Amino acid sequence: MTVMTRWLDSDEQRTWRAYLAASRALMDTLDRELQRDAGMPHAYYELLVRLSESPGHRLRMSDLAEAVGSSRSRLSHAVARLEAAGWVRREECPTDRRGQVALLTDEGFATLAAAAPGHVEGVRRHLFDALSPAQVDQLRRISETLADHLTGS
Repeated sequence: MTVMTRWLDSDEQRTWRAYLAASRALMDTLDRELQRDAGMPHAYYELLVRLSESPGHRLRMSDLAEAVGSSRSRLSHAVARLEAAGWVRREECPTDRRGQVALLTDEGFATLAAAAPGHVEGVRRHLFDALSPAQVDQLRRISETLADHLTGS
């Protein structure tokens, strides 16, 4: 049985390449700004945000990995860096002796609170200020559709 490749037409190709370019440029810009202004990459910022939004500022490592779409080994490496900075602490999981919990420290919360205003301004300046309200609505709906499709929701 031969499978026919469904090649992208010229409009789809332009859309795909524009999406890739815009996504890369936005994330690279936000990452550079966080590195410059807060001394952390965007991936670490997201980990701190996830912990700050969790009850008790703590999450099981496996749940944190899932929340940020990371492998457990990559997350473990990142958390080790955050521990070295004093922003996160690991504790044994009280309900599972094999599991660990990542806990946002007071210093980590203060670091996040200091970084957040600049990061939010960057997101606003580089994304929302460039779009009309109708485009923001379209972008949200498109992003939700893609996320639902790709996560099976």
